[in-house]
Amino acid sequence: MDPLRRLLRESHHARPDDLPLMAMRAAGLLGATAAVIYLVDHQQRVLTPLSAATTPDRAPIDVDGTLPGRAFSLVKPFSSEVGPDGGTWWLPLLDGAERLGVVEVVTGGPPRDDMLEHYVAVTSLLGELIVTRNAYSDGVERVRRREPMRLAAQMLRSQLPPLTFSTGNVVISGILEPCYDVGGDAFDYAVNGDIAHLALFDAVGHGSSAGMRAVMLASVALAAYRNARVEGRDLTATYHHIDAAVAALERPGMITAALAELDQRNGRLRVISAGHPGGLIIRGGNVVKILPTPTALPVPLGNRRPPTVVAEYLEPGDRLLLYTDGITEARTSDGEEFGLDRLTDFAVKATADGLSAPETARRLVHAILEHQRHTLQDDATLLLVEYRKPAPPAEAGPFTPPADDLLGVGH
Repeated sequence: MDPLRRLLRESHHARPDDLPLMAMRAAGLLGATAAVIYLVDHQQRVLTPLSAATTPDRAPIDVDGTLPGRAFSLVKPFSSEVGPDGGTWWLPLLDGAERLGVVEVVTGGPPRDDMLEHYVAVTSLLGELIVTRNAYSDGVERVRRREPMRLAAQMLRSQLPPLTFSTGNVVISGILEPCYDVGGDAFDYAVNGDIAHLALFDAVGHGSSAGMRAVMLASVALAAYRNARVEGRDLTATYHHIDAAVAALERPGMITAALAELDQRNGRLRVISAGHPGGLIIRGGNVVKILPTPTALPVPLGNRRPPTVVAEYLEPGDRLLLYTDGITEARTSDGEEFGLDRLTDFAVKATADGLSAPETARRLVHAILEHQRHTLQDDATLLLVEYRKPAPPAEAGPFTPPADDLLGVGH
């Protein structure tokens, strides 16, 4: 408990700049020689050390093809044999289920399994501190950026929720590319009681002034969606609330949207597709359903036709994939689309390979970027939801961590 007590005591006045040294001191209390924090960049390709003058000198590490990258991708600890500095544990750095990076713990001797739980506990607290300290400083953001971010992207990304959240019954993972120059795509989610609320928006416009205009439209849609959600409006009323908010603008623009609610108790899924691509339901290694679309007109045309809510039931293990048209319409220089078939093949294979929802989302967006030689003509955005098991009834008692939690020791 001493390293945790010390970290908590020091955290009240800590900046992100102080965290590398705090990690080193915590490592010393555990008998390790060093603990180095690495943060993943916004494109989730590179792990960059959060360093200070007195911490070991470290270089950035690629996520793909490295042992630290495996710890990040698979959310599992990995150890390496004794080297010049001793053995090493690579531990995923998490905020809940959100992957922030990894922590390198240099043990000074062979990696000891009996110390792993203590290393995980310290790493877990470091993850929480990185998130809370980030609210008061730009230090973490500077490390995570690998190129300048345009103003439109800065505005939109400050409004998005964390990329991943898990209740143990449902895992929600979203991703948006390009990272540094977005158009009008946005996603949002929240879990209120047993209901998971999901939304994707795609405002018309991309690049320079059109992109800024699209981001402003997406911002209004996000705010209206959250306002309706907090007020407890149902799915149809939420659609109309967003529609009215955008229509009231001096210069309203067109936005397609997917609005959904998933009941964690029984898997009941309800969806409105407002001119948006139909989502996919993946079960047992197959796409078993392409959700119908459109079931409503794009925003702000909602007063012309009432929306239709589509209902389906997910089974434990099912995945729901919601995406914008920038995914399927991504084209090579020769005009070849990424397409729905390639999207479904990728999603099915990732499920069969046992990849987690956030890792599936990461690799899918990277595949789309590679398809277009890393130059997207439109935003590529998705929400991937895994329905793992029914939520227990409210009278089941206090929360208990899922059985497959990290190492069985919590994160």
